[in-house]
Amino acid sequence: MFETAIAGSLPKPSWLSETEKLWPQWKLAGPELQRAKADATLLWIKEQEDAGLDIVGDGEQSRQHFVHGFLEQVEGIDFEHKVKMGIRNNRYDAMVPQVVAPLRLKGRVHAFEAQLARAHTKKKLKFTLPGPLTIVDTVADCFYGDKQTMAMAFAELLNQEALALQADGVDIIQFDEPAFNVYMQDAADWGVKALEVAARGLTCTTAVHICYGYGIKANSDWKESLGQEWRQYAQVFPALAASSIQQISLECYHSHVPPDLMALLKNKDVMVGVIDVASDVIETPEQVADTIGVAMQYLPRNRIFPCTNCGLAPMSREVAVKKLAALAKGAALARERYAQTGSDA
Repeated sequence: MFETAIAGSLPKPSWLSETEKLWPQWKLAGPELQRAKADATLLWIKEQEDAGLDIVGDGEQSRQHFVHGFLEQVEGIDFEHKVKMGIRNNRYDAMVPQVVAPLRLKGRVHAFEAQLARAHTKKKLKFTLPGPLTIVDTVADCFYGDKQTMAMAFAELLNQEALALQADGVDIIQFDEPAFNVYMQDAADWGVKALEVAARGLTCTTAVHICYGYGIKANSDWKESLGQEWRQYAQVFPALAASSIQQISLECYHSHVPPDLMALLKNKDVMVGVIDVASDVIETPEQVADTIGVAMQYLPRNRIFPCTNCGLAPMSREVAVKKLAALAKGAALARERYAQTGSDA
């Protein structure tokens, strides 16, 4: 009950890259960089285990960015001539690569870090991939001319890598789709269908992470503009509820998402965000347990997976470690608090 996990990303150590940045520059190159990525991956596996998390990940230590880490191994993308583009409906500008030819995988994308993580933990292992809709919002299209067509092409490549990750021993494959909360109609019309393509043939647990973004100023400012009720989930949750995807995330703590939206997912496992990624204030175990209690009003307890609202990558390492501990302690308190209650949704 209440198995804990992070959304995916964790801060990179200062000896690996710039710190507290969403697009950090590496401090090493070549074999030294590869070794440093491995060291950082092992460090964060140990930190997650020490914190008491039930499900661990690689912390995305081998990726500069959660989308670009995948794109770097795709043919048909020009990284040499990046262009400035507004992403997430122009919420912020980014220098993005251009799709200039048919998309193909160069080979395995994440074998190194997935196999490393699998060899060094006995816990359930989750591995994250960017979702198709979010990818097409993070590249400039100079070839396909149609977002849906390009998304389906990326979905096929994601499926190839996801099947290989499953063979590596990954227990949960999660697709990150923050763009689902921005382009709600696209998400409902074809974004979920693209996810189904990406997850085709998987027998491990499948998940999709949907949030309101990292704790950076552009996202915080956007949230301020959304008013007192954030109902974006309501437009895509019905399509996801009817899909084969097994776990779905929801940003909960310190958000204005109406908790009753969780009831749309009562037949799914729900990663309930109980840790705020936009604040350095460390949650107390009581606050985490209280948020889990709110989720129990709408979801069966065995469907609740306490999680971070989003990735912790732009945070300081020290704050992230304390938030991991708060997540685990809060879930443990919730198990004690609600063990004898019969208030399943």
